Amino acid sequence: MLDRFHDIDDKLADLEGRLSDPSLINNQQEYQKVVKEHSHLSRLSELIRSYKDIEQQIEGNRTLLQDDEEDPELRELAELELEELTAKMKELENDIQVFLLPKDPNDDKNIFLEIRAGTGGDEAALFVGDLFRMYSRYAESMNWRVEIMSSSPLGIGGFKEIIAMISGDMVYSKLKFESGVHRVQRVPETEAQGRIHTSAVTVAILPEADEVEVDIDMNELKIDVYRSSGPGGQSVNTTDSAVRITHLPTGLVVICQDEKSQHKNKAKALTVLRARLLDQLEQEQHDQISQDRKSQVGSGDRSERIRTYNFPQGRLTDHRINLTLYKLEAIMDGKLDEVVVPLAVCDQEEKLKSIQ
Repeated sequence: MLDRFHDIDDKLADLEGRLSDPSLINNQQEYQKVVKEHSHLSRLSELIRSYKDIEQQIEGNRTLLQDDEEDPELRELAELELEELTAKMKELENDIQVFLLPKDPNDDKNIFLEIRAGTGGDEAALFVGDLFRMYSRYAESMNWRVEIMSSSPLGIGGFKEIIAMISGDMVYSKLKFESGVHRVQRVPETEAQGRIHTSAVTVAILPEADEVEVDIDMNELKIDVYRSSGPGGQSVNTTDSAVRITHLPTGLVVICQDEKSQHKNKAKALTVLRARLLDQLEQEQHDQISQDRKSQVGSGDRSERIRTYNFPQGRLTDHRINLTLYKLEAIMDGKLDEVVVPLAVCDQEEKLKSIQ
């Protein structure tokens, strides 16, 4: 298993030499790339050293057990230790295999979180607000930053749509499986008969796109400015600060009106558009490679119902991995790791099956 890693120490030494080169620091993009590669190989080197150490211990115990004149008590201890070491070796083998799985190039990126009301009218709009609070509280617990890019608030307290940028460490890796239809079952405050209503909202997680990844031709954009609508104060509602950008080749439309400045709204709209274009390209690639679909949690289709939030029973169900938790209140308060971690583990297991 370890034959292909015989030159890992040489590679690490080479990377350490590059990191000490003053000229590399002047090229921050290349510097960050080398830092990530060095960190990745350092962790792999640690796993391999642990594996080799256990391998030597196992060999030592087997040698001891082959000695017929060895003390019986010592032989019994060696047998017990051999059993424990073998289990540890299997764990390390799995850890190394997981570590070597192809990395999602978007995992360390910031994201755009888009939540839109679907079926259910006002109740769906209210649930958009509830989900946004849930993700915001989870982001706070992870020391991530949340910035609203665009929103369409309703007087009842919810949103027809809200788009936010979440930035921080490995955001996409944690939230990439949240895309899809989220269904809510609860009794609306306006329901006099106490009947449970079912509503739905759609969630989209888009990795932030670098300018080098998506080149936008400004000649292919139609940019309209107009007066903002809805709550926002006098300066927002009385000046032409809202911006609508239409990408003519694809028909994608992005609207930003939350900022007082037209310039800031335009800049925000362009970043959202760039992310949507990157997402569209990646969706097209995924559609062409059916094997990739099989190695993912769910199909990645945003029309897929992925989760149900049942408030009367305090139950959350993720339909992709048959996960049911009776901790809905805590999850809605931002304790989302109990959902996102099992999804990531399941994804790893599926990918391991596909290469074994």
